[in-house]
Amino acid sequence: MQIYLVGGAVRDQLLNIPTKDNDWVVVGSTPEELIDLDFQQVGADFPVFLHPQTQEEHALARTERKSGSGYQGFICDFTPEVTLEQDLIRRDLTINAMAQDNDGNIIDPFNGQQDLQQKILRHVSPAFSEDPLRVLRVARFAARFAHLGFTVAEETMDLMSQLSSSNELRTLTSERVWQETQRALTEQQPWVYFEILQQCGALKTLMPEINQLFGVPQPEQHHPEIDCGIHMLLSLKQAAQLTNEPEVRWAVVCHDLGKGITPEDLLPKHHGHEQKGKKLVSTLCKRLKCPKDYTLLAELSCMYHTHAHRAFELRAKTIVELFSKLDVWRKPERFEQFLTSCIADARGRTGYESTEYPQADYLRSCLQACLSISNQEIIADGFQGKAISEEIFKRRIKVLEKIKSTSINSSN
Repeated sequence: MQIYLVGGAVRDQLLNIPTKDNDWVVVGSTPEELIDLDFQQVGADFPVFLHPQTQEEHALARTERKSGSGYQGFICDFTPEVTLEQDLIRRDLTINAMAQDNDGNIIDPFNGQQDLQQKILRHVSPAFSEDPLRVLRVARFAARFAHLGFTVAEETMDLMSQLSSSNELRTLTSERVWQETQRALTEQQPWVYFEILQQCGALKTLMPEINQLFGVPQPEQHHPEIDCGIHMLLSLKQAAQLTNEPEVRWAVVCHDLGKGITPEDLLPKHHGHEQKGKKLVSTLCKRLKCPKDYTLLAELSCMYHTHAHRAFELRAKTIVELFSKLDVWRKPERFEQFLTSCIADARGRTGYESTEYPQADYLRSCLQACLSISNQEIIADGFQGKAISEEIFKRRIKVLEKIKSTSINSSN
């Protein structure tokens, strides 16, 4: 029995970046032998074992043979005769198909170290095409390593395009698509994920609501980049600089979906895209089975981002109503997430990357003024039952009207 460190741990070590998890492959052993050594078996698809001391995953070396459609259509063989090279060749990218023995020697049968040096994401073998999930994984790795200069090999992009034009992507479950997407949203350059998926044609199949933004024009005076899809990518880039929260980054991806269905005779204007987009956001999130907090923030950002942009023009009553729709009274953190998505949208335009966004501080000051009005104060004034909430609403409007008049007078 021989045990090797494999995959991402070897790759990250060679890149001199922190490793999150260590994965190990066991060659020349059986499930019975590992269980006798007090390893704990987990996983149903093929034997994976947890080390009795470290709890790190150890998988028996295995081969895979395509037996059906989709990423689950494989027959696995994990007999003691399976070699390390046979195990490594079934992996997705050459940089993930390296191993290290106990003496620190690197086993690299597919030139992963060379691709690391050349900063190339390249598939290991033609078997790459047998697993449609790898299209998403490559896009995610591209988002992870783009800041280091990595790009996807042309021949690998060709295979991804072929997979995207087949029916294989449709075999992916919503859970797996969302899992990869959610992980991509946490990467250093998450926009690269969507960019790669759009280029290879996968976005059209998996997230058509997002894909249909590309090629749709906007007024050049407000959007020098013109293309709605490019604007989404630029906005996501800004969001990545503003926050690590994947919920906010997803909201930014979805904020303009309504522009993708604007009738051609109305272009490049997009009147009413906010409300039109809400249904698209709901449909997309439901299909991908997004968590509720992701879905709700994306819907709110889609419907009300232009309210924030026009904050100084809004009536006091409209601002109070906006606060209620955002549920800022109970969810102040969501209000900040919403504002961040709006800032990213405003800066996600060519030439506007460093633009100020005073609307955010203005809306924050409005919220603080509204919060200064307490229930106890209103009850003390004799209001009861339903009249309490009605009076709170009126007083909030009144205090915001004072703020607006003050700001108008100071500007004059």
